[in-house]
Amino acid sequence: MERFGRENRIALVADPDAEYLLVLPVDGRDIAAADRQAELIAERTNAPFTLAAFAVDSWNDDLSPWEAPPVFGMEAFGSGAPQTLSFLEDQLVPGIVDRCGLPADIPVILGGYSLAGLFALWSAYRTTGFAAIAAVSPSVWFPGWIDLAASREPMAQCIYLSLGNREEKAKNPVMARVGECIRRQHSLLEDWGVDTVLEWNPGNHFTDPEKRLAKGFAWCMGS
Repeated sequence: MERFGRENRIALVADPDAEYLLVLPVDGRDIAAADRQAELIAERTNAPFTLAAFAVDSWNDDLSPWEAPPVFGMEAFGSGAPQTLSFLEDQLVPGIVDRCGLPADIPVILGGYSLAGLFALWSAYRTTGFAAIAAVSPSVWFPGWIDLAASREPMAQCIYLSLGNREEKAKNPVMARVGECIRRQHSLLEDWGVDTVLEWNPGNHFTDPEKRLAKGFAWCMGS
C-alpha cells in the first residue's frame, strides 16, 4: 500500500493491470485498513482494480450534502459534500490516473459506508463521472434526502444499495426510518431504469462493514 498526498491521507492499493478505479472515503482511523479492504474485494471478483481510500477530515461536515441538526450526540451536519466531490473529480481521480498510468477513460466506482454511502449516492445525482456507485448502509434517513431522490434523475446508471436487516430497529426514531427510506430509494432507481439491487445483510449498522463494502464494489464490477 502506498500513501501520498494531503499529508499522506490517501492510501493507494494499485494493480498495474487495473480495469477499474475504486474510490472510497473513510474515517481517518480506517485509512490503514485499505490493504485489507482491497483483499476482501479481490476475494469476490476476478476483475483487476486499483483502490484509492482517502481520509475524510470532518465526517459530518465533508460528507453531508446540506446542513442538518444533530440526530445523535451534539454534532450537527455541515454542507461540505460539494467541496469533497470537487476534490475527487478535479484532483484525486486525475492524480491517480496519471500516477498509475491508468487509461483516461477507466471506469471509476465511488463507494462508501454510512454517511459516506449517502455521499456516494448523492454524487450519482450530481455528476456523470462515476460508472457505478456502491452505497453501503447509506444514511438515507438524512433529513430531506428522499425528497431530493424523488425529484431528480440519477446520472449514474449502476447503483448498488445494501442495508443490515436490523438497522431499521434502531432506537433513534430518525435513524429507524432507514429501512423505509432505502426501500423507497431502490424503487425510485428502478423507476428511472437504473441497473440496481438492494441487498440485505445480517446484523445492525456496525456488522462487518468491510465485507459489506467488498460485496458492493464487486457487484459494481459485474461479479
